[in-house]
Amino acid sequence: MAASAGRVLSREEVDRALARLGAERDAVESALLALQDHPGLRLLDGAELSGRTLERWSVAGKGLPLLWALFDRYSEALASARAVRARKAKPGTPELAELSELLTGEAVTVPGGALPDGPQLLGAPARLVERISLDALMARMNSWYATVLEVVSAADAVWSALPARIDLLLAELQRVQTLAVSLGVRAGAHPLADDLTGLAADLTGLRTEVREDPLALWRPARVPAQRGTVPEGSAFAGPAGVVDTERFDRAGRALDGVRLELENLLRLRDDAEERLQGVGDLLQRADATLAEARRARGEVLAKIASSDVPVVPGPASALRERIVTALELRQGGQWGRLAPLLDALEDAAAKELTRARQSLTEVTQPLAVRAELRGRLDAYKAMAARMRVSEDPEVIERYEKARWLLWSAPCDLRAAAAAVARFQQSLRPAQAEADGGQAQEAAGQTPVDGQVQGG
Repeated sequence: MAASAGRVLSREEVDRALARLGAERDAVESALLALQDHPGLRLLDGAELSGRTLERWSVAGKGLPLLWALFDRYSEALASARAVRARKAKPGTPELAELSELLTGEAVTVPGGALPDGPQLLGAPARLVERISLDALMARMNSWYATVLEVVSAADAVWSALPARIDLLLAELQRVQTLAVSLGVRAGAHPLADDLTGLAADLTGLRTEVREDPLALWRPARVPAQRGTVPEGSAFAGPAGVVDTERFDRAGRALDGVRLELENLLRLRDDAEERLQGVGDLLQRADATLAEARRARGEVLAKIASSDVPVVPGPASALRERIVTALELRQGGQWGRLAPLLDALEDAAAKELTRARQSLTEVTQPLAVRAELRGRLDAYKAMAARMRVSEDPEVIERYEKARWLLWSAPCDLRAAAAAVARFQQSLRPAQAEADGGQAQEAAGQTPVDGQVQGG
């Protein structure tokens, strides 16, 4: 072997270099054995790949046999150096020169075609063989190992994270679809069923993509390792990144939303009869209130001289027709159509009862006014008795006039209100006199002890 053109190592340097290279050789062997048993590698070898994964694995898949071939060359070169070192306990200058060449020089011969990532000059013919150093060969193995591990680990991470979860979500989707069918929610007839059909297609497509192209769902934390590059940190560390679960998570959220809406329809199915009964009860109360308003209107027209008594509206026949439609939907199990109709019916029935009560209030308003005037008249009469003017002819006349107007039929409310006001006015002189007497009595009170009455 030709002498090394570089520096000749000392015996201590040779021993340290042999120990270091031997430790690296053992680490490489352990890493290759672990990579060979990696579950992601077995899955990649047996899968029908497509897309980005096929593109990456078509390159990285050649790396493992190449790594073993390079490892064999590395082991052979290291064994040769160890054999030279074993010749003498204290090697002389010739042995040290040979060892220096083996350990630091370009002493390892590898086929040029076996190193597609080796340096090539643009336009230069490919070399059949290439000589590199042990350190350069180790860097080459590190680079290839990182390239293979990048793809294997990423694919395994996706396959470990998503397929089982997708299958569980598909099973839940099937359960929700069964619930939808039981509620009469079918594709083409209800948007919830169309949503479920779309979710089934999305999840089935996602499962196929995960199986055939897992790297499409991998988001590396850095640029994927390329041939001829040395990865950051340890050469045998796994790649950093995360599985992209956004599509899966979005499908899960959408399925939860559909399931909640279907559960609302399920509750509707259980409560529909009671809710329809409640609508009927509200309408019965509205009808009874309107009947009372019509009776009161006849009483008002008979007892009150007025032409502006409002007309009582009739029952809401259109609302009853919608109730019949709701009953038909309930009988047919069309809960999806019944849900909005029943909400609208409950709101309309409540408004109908409010309308009936308002009509009754408006119709009976004249009677309420008459009752209020009668109460005022009785209160003023009691006041006249307290003031001892109830026998006054004018007071008697005005009282009788107001009472006759309020208790006659039909009652003229305007005239009655004016008569009550005149009766009240007839009490004012007596009221003023009573107030003046009380003031004089208060001014002439006997002083208490300690006070002097002014004069």
